[in-house]
Amino acid sequence: MLAAGAGSPSKSQDISTAARAQIGKTVRYDPAYRVLKYPDGDVPMEAGVCTDVVVRALRTSLKMDLQKDVHEDMAQNFDRYPKIWALKGPDKNIDHRRVPNLQAYFKRKGWNLPISKEPKDYQAGDLVTCIVPQNLAHIMIVSDRTNPSGRPLVIHNIGSGTQEEDRLFDFKLTGHYRVSKEK
Repeated sequence: MLAAGAGSPSKSQDISTAARAQIGKTVRYDPAYRVLKYPDGDVPMEAGVCTDVVVRALRTSLKMDLQKDVHEDMAQNFDRYPKIWALKGPDKNIDHRRVPNLQAYFKRKGWNLPISKEPKDYQAGDLVTCIVPQNLAHIMIVSDRTNPSGRPLVIHNIGSGTQEEDRLFDFKLTGHYRVSKEK
């Protein structure tokens, strides 16, 4: 049985498959601010950051536009989002590309799950946030593939483009989310 708010296993695996499709296409890490088309905006496929892997995977697998969804929620509830960047209002070009904003949005949607060190608690398509040195927020997608001991791999862009790696528990975990798309 899935947790409340959890997507179906086939849809969750679709997220992992959509993320994997970015490997070899997104080949570098580029955090530059860019003016994006709205809605459905994206940075060039060959570049991006960890959040861009998630944005693209959810757009492909669930037809979910995090740019639009996060922007609209922030416009209505700006006071419920982090105040890290000293902004006076939402910015449709960057807000969905910031891990703390995604964490706030996912929690507001009820998609948060307990953080665990047990590999069995993570299923394909889950989103996991963590802190990487030097205190940077990061987000990864749990893969449908595992290492030889059964620990799920993750798909992310941590500096060299989109990669699938055995790094689920390499960093301090700060969030665990299972996305569901309302019909």
